[in-house]
Amino acid sequence: MRIHLIGHFACLWAAVLFTGCAPKWTLSVESPAEPPQWLDRSQIARATHIATIKGFKETRAALPNMLKYIVFGGAEEDNAIVRPVAAAIGPDNRLAIADLGRSCVHLYIPTERRYLKIYGNGREELQSPVSAVFDDESRLYVSDSVNGAIYVFDQKGAPLFSIKKAGDAALLKPTGLSYASGKKILYAVDTLAHKVYAFAPNGALLFSFGGPGEKEGQFNFPTHIVTPPGGRLYVTDAMNFRIQVFDSSGTFLTSFGHHGNGSGDLSMPKGIAVDRAGVIYVVDTLFDNIQLFDLAGNFLFTIGGRGTGHGEFWLPSGVFLDSQDRLYVCDTYNNRIQVFQLVRKLNNEQ
Repeated sequence: MRIHLIGHFACLWAAVLFTGCAPKWTLSVESPAEPPQWLDRSQIARATHIATIKGFKETRAALPNMLKYIVFGGAEEDNAIVRPVAAAIGPDNRLAIADLGRSCVHLYIPTERRYLKIYGNGREELQSPVSAVFDDESRLYVSDSVNGAIYVFDQKGAPLFSIKKAGDAALLKPTGLSYASGKKILYAVDTLAHKVYAFAPNGALLFSFGGPGEKEGQFNFPTHIVTPPGGRLYVTDAMNFRIQVFDSSGTFLTSFGHHGNGSGDLSMPKGIAVDRAGVIYVVDTLFDNIQLFDLAGNFLFTIGGRGTGHGEFWLPSGVFLDSQDRLYVCDTYNNRIQVFQLVRKLNNEQ
């Protein structure tokens, strides 16, 4: 098993060599001196870049270099984010980042200042971790699109079980994951099956919907899904260049989007999030930006653009919105997670 429990197992060995407690960890974060902002059509600031997460760093007193290398596994660069594609925040603000560049999931638990890298479940190593999500008990679900599996880990990062079938059907290429807290349902996109599966927390299949095609409720290589409070499901129907909306049982409700290269068009839609006001955030990898839409699918404005500066992106992918209206964007080829503070409209605004 190649799970790097840096904050736990390493201390057991280290205690034999020196006196001291387990290492403590924090995020390696950069904040802009002059945070860029994005304005809506009323010229009101709606998004502010507040931080860039680059990786994780140890905060305990430094050990002699050789001893630190032997016990904790090497240089600080080993804990940098390489190619992030998905991020999730758990009930206690724990952070999980699926990192294709390291073939692992970074798990950071701020209440314990603990950090570990999950490389597999002891029998299989992660090859292509592309999505991560927490349930209400802080269990972590990770989809691997190459292994054709969804791996489940407990609150400490230890493996519990894996999901490789949806009923009698093998998972082909599981990608986007989302957990509906109220209904306790794990929704999983299977890109090659052109379907969405709904699982119980124990991995039992509840139902599925979709199938290949261009009609309402059909998919052409779907990739991401989100289930905001309210019961709707939003699915990125990537090669149909649209977002489809369903109720919690998979019944089609509506859709929006079409192929193009202008504002409000979609070129390679991926990550998706929905805030409490019903604003929909769609990452478009080829546009290197995030487009905002209202519930009717009307284009509002754009966050970001191509580049390497604060608030700029290079082939972004996954996105996550936490309970504090902070938007986490996986800036995949800039090797970082960018964080934006969102401001929702007040009730008395037009």
